[in-house]
Amino acid sequence: MSRIGKLPILVPSGVTITISAEHVTVAGSKGSLSQFTMEGVTVTQEDGQVVVTRINDEPKNRAKHGLMRALINNMVVGVTTGFSKKLEITGVGYRVAAQGADLKLNLGFSHDVIFKIPTGVTAVTEQNTITVSGISKQQVGQVAAEIRALKKPEPYKGKGIKYEGERIIRKSGKSGKDK
Repeated sequence: MSRIGKLPILVPSGVTITISAEHVTVAGSKGSLSQFTMEGVTVTQEDGQVVVTRINDEPKNRAKHGLMRALINNMVVGVTTGFSKKLEITGVGYRVAAQGADLKLNLGFSHDVIFKIPTGVTAVTEQNTITVSGISKQQVGQVAAEIRALKKPEPYKGKGIKYEGERIIRKSGKSGKDK
């Protein structure tokens, strides 16, 4: 039995879960999310809990079991508290500013980079930090990764966009000595 898959998902008050043959829909105070159900996995709701079970022990179904439970749990957490990721911009002259619903980034290129924020995700800027937040964990992570990919941190001076708390392994320069 999957260690993650066998755990029941507690449904907090104010969250409604609708289970059909093809989809699981979770609605809460922040919005609603929907996920298709996978073949070989059944989702049931009983006593304020959602239980995910699999029909047999084939490797494909065992893999889907834990994944389906994690996806539903992420939807429940997303509609109640939401998800957020912080990005830090490091470098002389590197700046970020909100321009309407978009981000205007000055990253040392000959031009400013305009990043369009998709619907369902918000980005808040404070000095040289960007906080990406939303109800979908996948979408928040994807937007944060796309922003980071605009200028990845380089190993010599550490300039670029990195996640908060990310450790950049530094290299010494041409001399080969540690500075």
